[in-house]
Amino acid sequence: MKKIVLSLMVLIGAASCQEQQKIAFIDNGEIINDYQMKIDIEEKFKLQNDDFTKQRDSIARVYQMEMQSVQQRLSRLSPQKQQEESQVFSQKWQPIQQQMQMQQQQMEQMFNTEMDSVISKMNKFVEGYGKKNGYTFILGKNQAGSVVYGDEANDITDVVIKEINAEYSGKDSKTEDDSTEATTEK
Repeated sequence: MKKIVLSLMVLIGAASCQEQQKIAFIDNGEIINDYQMKIDIEEKFKLQNDDFTKQRDSIARVYQMEMQSVQQRLSRLSPQKQQEESQVFSQKWQPIQQQMQMQQQQMEQMFNTEMDSVISKMNKFVEGYGKKNGYTFILGKNQAGSVVYGDEANDITDVVIKEINAEYSGKDSKTEDDSTEATTEK
């Protein structure tokens, strides 16, 4: 009898020592796509890209007009003079083309850097959210299939989107409030 009671106490003790693990999952893509910071960055770069496109198109029109003018002149020149004039024309426009390519590459690098920052901030937020809310694991669901199925009761994607955007909006409004106060103090 003592052995049975002792065994039951050991089993109850062991069972009570085991902590229930809290596990959830998020849809990484959905969070990133609905993260206001990402949306703002995309809008900023869309405006920059639109400005760049207008500038590039304007330069292209000038190039085309000048090229037509040069072609008309070249038709009246000797083959050797045509080659020389073509070379001068190409040398004139080469630095402009290089500058445009460099500007586009810089915009792409800046965009990629900011998007990497968005992903990093999302991951840090989810980590903090998990710690704050007592999760043992928060798994990421994505196209690669790291979570193929999860009970919807364990899907915290919508909650995380709501909270990460609230935190982002709070930082923006706080930054705006601080800058307004600084302007008012001046």
